[in-house]
Amino acid sequence: MTPHILTRSLNRSATAFLLILAAVGILLPLLNLLTPETSALHVPTYLISLFGKYVCYALLALSIDLIWGYCGILSLGHGAFFALGGYAMGMYLMRQIGTRGVYANPVLPDFMVFLNYKELPWYWYGFDMFWFAALMVLVVPGLLAFCFGWLAFRSRVTGVYLSIITQAMTYALLLAFFRNDFGFGGNNGLTDFKDILGFNVQADGTRAALFMLSCLALAIGFLICRAVVTSKLGKVLIAIRDAESRTRFLGYRVESYKLFVFTLSACMAGVAGALYVPQVGIINPSEFAPANSIEAVIWVAVGGRGTLVGAALGAVVVNYAKTVFTSGPLAPYWLFMLGALFVAVTLLLPKGIIGTFNAWWEGRKEKGAARDSAAAAAAERAAREDGVIEPKAGGATS
Repeated sequence: MTPHILTRSLNRSATAFLLILAAVGILLPLLNLLTPETSALHVPTYLISLFGKYVCYALLALSIDLIWGYCGILSLGHGAFFALGGYAMGMYLMRQIGTRGVYANPVLPDFMVFLNYKELPWYWYGFDMFWFAALMVLVVPGLLAFCFGWLAFRSRVTGVYLSIITQAMTYALLLAFFRNDFGFGGNNGLTDFKDILGFNVQADGTRAALFMLSCLALAIGFLICRAVVTSKLGKVLIAIRDAESRTRFLGYRVESYKLFVFTLSACMAGVAGALYVPQVGIINPSEFAPANSIEAVIWVAVGGRGTLVGAALGAVVVNYAKTVFTSGPLAPYWLFMLGALFVAVTLLLPKGIIGTFNAWWEGRKEKGAARDSAAAAAAERAAREDGVIEPKAGGATS
């Protein structure tokens, strides 16, 4: 019987990653909710939210690694899909405030009342229902990626030119969402959320549940990526990455493969943004900043491009370092440190942390196998010389 595609796609490192993720996703919320604050094992709620943000970033990095590491599409605008997913969830959360807002308007969010909106814009309809907002989290980034990719890939825009126009796309969205008349809160964005699905977003239990959902989403995203890259589709994607012209010459519709994986990646980024917003408590146009997308690419490069596990690890490591260094005297120099980190990794660890480790481990296994083979051959020669075993048929005799 042929194994299930998800089970077949898991190797030892992938299984270890999922087990660690499951342990973290269950253990940390339990230590937060079931242990007293005076206990040394207690995990504060603010750390749960911080780690939840890291997990969302890891899912974003995973989506970038899927297209960059395995298909050679370097997107410098993936922060746009992340932000669009976040805005879709933020619109739902704003509709849940109702009369608890500053102006106590049951329909219009506070910023709309302040800006003298007379009625709710049509594109806000439906966001009072969670299922509709969850659908838009996937549809809006996915539709934008599909339209953008259809135009770009059919025109055979590749390499640095594609990177530049993805960056232009996210910058255009940044300028649009900054406008007060665009209907998304302008510079201030969406904030002051009260509850989600009837649960207080500030409550410890809700924070723990959101963290667990983020870990679950990362695990599902990882399984989807593994299923893609270990299938025949994944082999075609790698062929496109390494020799696009030759792959097209062999008869493959390269544009269709690129479009599919680019759209899938955008949907994953949208889910990451949707889980990020209720844990952080705000979404504003700064999430569209091109620098955010470039930073996400650095996470993938640091962890290891084309490894999936490395992308998630890079996101956590770099953002943990950002948290540490931006809260002390080195805060003004963080961007310089980030750039230096990227340069150092490019020069010293071109395969990233996980990629370098995998290369070292494979080399060690090959050396061990060669050593064992040489030892076995030497033992066999010694046995022949001592007359313990007969020479092989056809071998030379003395």
